[in-house]
Amino acid sequence: MPFGIGRSPQDKRNRTVADLLVAQLIEAGVRRIYGIVGDSLNPVVDAVHRSNTGENAGQGIEWIHVRHEEAAAFAAAAEAEVTGSLAVCAGSCGPGNLHLINGLYDANRSRVPVLAIASHIPSKQIGTGFFQETHPDRLFTECSVYSEMISSADQAPRVINSAIHHAYGARGVSVLTLPGDVADLDAPAAVPDVACRPAPPRVVPDAGAVHQLADAIDAAKKVTIFAGAGVRGAHDDVIALADKIAAPVGHSLRGKEFIQYDNPFDVGMSGLLGYGAAFDAMHDCDLLILLGTDFPYDQFLPESVRTAQVDVDPTHLGRRTRLDLAVVGDVGETVRALLPLVKKARSRKFVDSMVSKHEKAMTGVVGAYTKKVERTTPIHPEFVADTLDQVAADDAVFTVDTGMCNVWAARYITPNGKRRVIGSFIHGSMANALPHAIGVAAAQPGRQVVAMSGDGGLSMLLGELVTLRHYDLPVKVVLFDNASLGMVRLEMLVDGLPMFGTESPQVDYAAVANAIGIPAVRVEKPKDLRRALQEALHRPGPALVDVVTDPRALSIPPNITAGQVRGFAVAMSKEILGGGMGEVVSMARANLRNVPRP
Repeated sequence: MPFGIGRSPQDKRNRTVADLLVAQLIEAGVRRIYGIVGDSLNPVVDAVHRSNTGENAGQGIEWIHVRHEEAAAFAAAAEAEVTGSLAVCAGSCGPGNLHLINGLYDANRSRVPVLAIASHIPSKQIGTGFFQETHPDRLFTECSVYSEMISSADQAPRVINSAIHHAYGARGVSVLTLPGDVADLDAPAAVPDVACRPAPPRVVPDAGAVHQLADAIDAAKKVTIFAGAGVRGAHDDVIALADKIAAPVGHSLRGKEFIQYDNPFDVGMSGLLGYGAAFDAMHDCDLLILLGTDFPYDQFLPESVRTAQVDVDPTHLGRRTRLDLAVVGDVGETVRALLPLVKKARSRKFVDSMVSKHEKAMTGVVGAYTKKVERTTPIHPEFVADTLDQVAADDAVFTVDTGMCNVWAARYITPNGKRRVIGSFIHGSMANALPHAIGVAAAQPGRQVVAMSGDGGLSMLLGELVTLRHYDLPVKVVLFDNASLGMVRLEMLVDGLPMFGTESPQVDYAAVANAIGIPAVRVEKPKDLRRALQEALHRPGPALVDVVTDPRALSIPPNITAGQVRGFAVAMSKEILGGGMGEVVSMARANLRNVPRP
């Protein structure tokens, strides 16, 4: 593709470094850039504008004007997640590109291909304490796999190329720092080709390691599989292994969408957001097999159970828990090599007991708030999530805010192999759901996109509702509006602290959305919920459903330590002594079915 695309015949200027950058991005398959225009970024923005005008209309790059650069990085991360292709965000010098950093951390830790353009002050002013001076080439090194400054026109083509290759090859964020004056320089004539996205390699495990794992499985009486995001693409192979060795299958939050569906051996999820029998299955077995997971919460992993770990990244092996057997390789490649080596289990007693225990938990505590609650106010958030799960499309993409929305999505959104659930699952940032949804909707406009937002997260990046309206993006925001920071409340309780600083004023977010021009409704009665969700999901363009939920609803992990129970009791005592008896009674009523008991 020629450089300087979009230039009219009357434009006698030579192509610039900014034109070169845009042309190389187009050649790499980039179709949009998320960001905010301004000062040192203007040469790039102008090149973007010209790439998509005149005879090149519809062939260049679209500029998506967000209201905060943090949202730009989150949007790019989500686009890269659902497409697997390079996504781009940009920020102007100093404060502009600094705002990108939180979303870039999220993208890099999620290992998705994102390129960030961090424009810079004039090159001759660097190092003089100039207005808005920072050093983005240094600042972004911790949240990227590649961070370089372009300081000359001759250097630009190869550095741009290298950034693209690093984002794909190292699976993470590449950052290009580009001073505004350098962006406006004439570009060199000879430019290297931009290679297309390379196919991922097969990482085949060592045959000896696979045989050792097979021997360990055959020697164990009770085997449990715990699956993470690394099982993606290996669903059927893992299920076949579980069937042959009679192993229950638990999963992490990131692994849920890739392994839980069509899985007769499912025992749920472990961890702070967990449910079901996964914890018991992991602690009661003779051999625990960790497949493609870097599950960080070691307090939920057994210390005395023999453990094998399969991962494509050897740096993950043994860094969370004990490690008795290690296999480096793709989960799919490893399991396919393992299947013919292991013997068929003689007894299915263990897997049957764990599946039965899981079913009891699902119909008990987890399902308790989805039945006979049509007249209960404030509305149980569990009921909202369960109803949303029922009415959403089979291939919907759910973006979920960190905190309680993570819990409701983990427990009530049903995967089926076509749905996606995206969140800040490793970085754990607030306010991710709405900007993530923007990126998905921009990249896949025909797909149903649902942002499961908390009022804390939505209010943090509330301005992005304007972005939805600006581009008429068909994002449906389902707001779990409890006027509090619910997860923080729970953290305080289990630590024995009284609840403080977690409350927010009641805000009618539906009125706010309507004022912006987004159709919205506020739901306060359970009987109105289903209809409100259905109408929002089926209308064109953006919509918001503001559901007033119970702020006292707690997400209790399925396995609670004695220390956590003591902390809960201490916190309740402090609340009563502080004059909060009414609050304690209300909380007990709201969580009567799963309040922890010593």
